[in-house]
Order: sequence, then C-alpha cells, then structure tokens
Amino acid sequence: MLPAPRFHHLHLNSVDPDAAIAFYLRQFPSTSRTEWAGVAALRSPNDVLILFDKVDRPPATAPQSAIWHFGWHVTDVRRNRETYLPRPEVELPPLYTGEADASVLISTDSWPGRDGVLGLTRAQIADAKAAGVQPTRKGGFAYMRGPDNAIVEYMGDYPAERMNHVHFFHEHPSAAQRWYATHLNAVPLPQRAGTPPGGLPDRRGEPTWPALEHEGLVRVPTAGVIFGDVAFPSYMRQGATPLVPSRGHLYDHVALGVGDLDAWIAKLGGEGVTLLEPLYRLGEVRAIMIEGPSREAMELVEIG
Repeated sequence: MLPAPRFHHLHLNSVDPDAAIAFYLRQFPSTSRTEWAGVAALRSPNDVLILFDKVDRPPATAPQSAIWHFGWHVTDVRRNRETYLPRPEVELPPLYTGEADASVLISTDSWPGRDGVLGLTRAQIADAKAAGVQPTRKGGFAYMRGPDNAIVEYMGDYPAERMNHVHFFHEHPSAAQRWYATHLNAVPLPQRAGTPPGGLPDRRGEPTWPALEHEGLVRVPTAGVIFGDVAFPSYMRQGATPLVPSRGHLYDHVALGVGDLDAWIAKLGGEGVTLLEPLYRLGEVRAIMIEGPSREAMELVEIG
C-alpha cells in the first residue's frame, strides 16, 4: 500500500490575493506570507499552505460545492473573539441557538451538544432547558467572514494556533469516507454517534443548533478522514440541491502531497477514479487533478 498523502494546501480564488493574505496574517499572527510554485500563499505553522489565485470577479460561493469552510485551532477562542470584535474588517456571524432570533458568537455560550454531536435538536434543547443545563463557556467554535466571503472557523482552546481542518459537505458522508480510505489510503476519523457502521447507508438526522443558519444544521450523519494533521470532517449536504463541482468556486480545490506520483497515477487509474487534469507541472513540481466523491477537486502534488 502506498503511504497516505499529507495535506499540502487549500487553493482559493480571490479578487485581491495580497489583501486576503494581509487579512489572515492579522487575524492569525502565527502565519506568514510566502509563495509556492509561483503562487502567493499563506503558511500555517504546521507547514501547510493556503494558496490564492487572482480572479477578475468575486468567486462563486453558491450553489454549494463539497468544500464548506476551513478552520483554525486557537489558544483562547474568547480572547480571539474580543480581539476581533473592534476590528472593522472582521465580521463575526451569529450562531443561532434555535430559539427565535437568539444567537451567540461562540458555541459554548449555548447548550452543549451531546452523544458526540456538536449541537442539539429542538427536542434536546427543550430537555436541556427543563433539566437546567448551563453553557460551559469553555472552548468551543466560532466563525468569521473572511475575504471573498470565505467562512473561517476558529476554535479553542488548544496548545498552539494552526490550520487544522477543511470541512466538507458530501452527498453521503460515510460513503465519502470509504472512498477516501480506499483510493487515497486516508485514515478515517473516529466514528461519531449517528454514523452508520460498515456499508450501511446514511440516514439524514434532524437539524441542530447552534448553527450559522436560522433553520439549523444537520450534523448527523458525520464522517471524515485525516491527512497528516489536517482533518476533512463532513456532514450530509443540507438542502435538496446537488453539490456542484468546486473548480472556479471560492474554495477551488484541496491538494495532497505524495512521494511517487507515477505510482499514484497507476493506482487511481486502475481504480477508475475520475481524472480532471492529466499530468502537468507547477513550477518544478509535477501534479494531477482528480475528482472526489462529491465533485470536489483534489490535486496530488509530488513533493518527494
């Protein structure tokens, strides 16, 4: 078996890459400006990258592609929130709690999730209220709007600041997890409540809160994989509209680093994985582009 790839970069389209990088440098001071294969980039201290391609018009964020948002560990989520609040360039969207228009900015200011799910259904919220359950106000997750209308999650409290995940929607999260494990030798994330075992089909759960949407977020089933120290968690797509290809959208593609690209080309070709772009060069590096289980584009770059 070929060694599992490591996460290499998330590739964004931006109307102003320099301004976007400056924004992230200010909000996440552990990062640094760099360049990779001639492309402007942001480096996270865990040696992963966010690359930016300049585009002439605001990149699409709808209809929804498989790539939902990206996220960061921070050392103190509440301190980060207080830092961001007075900054005019930072928008902190509310997390609705499921009670009319009530909202919080950090998830742990609402009722805690249960059974491994990061939110509660309406019935579970009623139970929590009746039982006098209180918010923990420790750690938790929160969001900001980044350049080009990016959704950026920040969460804590962790030992160090770093990019830690790219969150996906999939048509069928459990099947997507099996696809990544089969074709890319990815390590599955630990199974959470509501995720069917083995090859059983996914069953859509109820909406849960807190959520960025008034109508809540369906978090069951959930599945995912991890490449190096960057996780790819996923939920089932939220609406009835099928997911669209990620190319040309704000989150254009993700990239994984491999050691022997020729071996991967042979493996994936033999397994019938869709090839979006055959072998090409990125500066001095060779790469291919493949399509994932929910039409997300994934680049394999040969990094030795």
